[in-house]
Amino acid sequence: MLKIFADLSTPLVADACVRIDLPLRAAPPGIGAVVPGHRIAGRALPARHYGSVDVFLEALRWVEQGDVLVIDNGGRPDEACVGDLAVLEADAAGLAGLVVWGLHRDTPELVEIGLPVFSYGSYPVGPVRLDAGEPLTTARFGPHLVSDDDVVFGDDDGVLFVAAGRAEEVLATAHQIWQTERDQARRIRAGETLRQQTAFDDYLARRAADPSYTFRRHLRRAGGAIEE
Repeated sequence: MLKIFADLSTPLVADACVRIDLPLRAAPPGIGAVVPGHRIAGRALPARHYGSVDVFLEALRWVEQGDVLVIDNGGRPDEACVGDLAVLEADAAGLAGLVVWGLHRDTPELVEIGLPVFSYGSYPVGPVRLDAGEPLTTARFGPHLVSDDDVVFGDDDGVLFVAAGRAEEVLATAHQIWQTERDQARRIRAGETLRQQTAFDDYLARRAADPSYTFRRHLRRAGGAIEE
């Protein structure tokens, strides 16, 4: 999955979801990689943190090579729920990375380990609570519920969750959009403006005659891509 995603990006995946009318499920703004430039793509392995690291060790019993551990810590700003030992264990288990709805700690060690970790940021204080719950069925990430029927994509622009059954279609559509946008960029550099490429004057005339005529509709008619 990561190999297919290598030439793409989360913005392209998001645009592809819009193109094929698939609901957008993006992690909240602020979730980013501990090491800028790190990328992830793989099946979601959900875990709900309840105050103890044993939930991660239990989740790792079900790892398939290339999975991404998706950790629900409720977006808490008062504790870090993963550190170097948990990430080292995840790396040894064959995970492709971790995505945390919350905070991490041991930043220098995580950088050295090199396994992609995405979170809201670092915080030195670990958990001092122990809650009850079902930790391994699903994970909530912002407003979205994530299960092992989902695929996770992450890069410098953020993190997205896509239903595994639609991932191949989404990636194929994202690649088509990427090809169109690269061609448009090449033509802009060659002197043909985006307004010329998209027949923007024609769009303005059509919109004046029909206020419901949107630019997105016009782009699809003209074969361009910029909004999706």
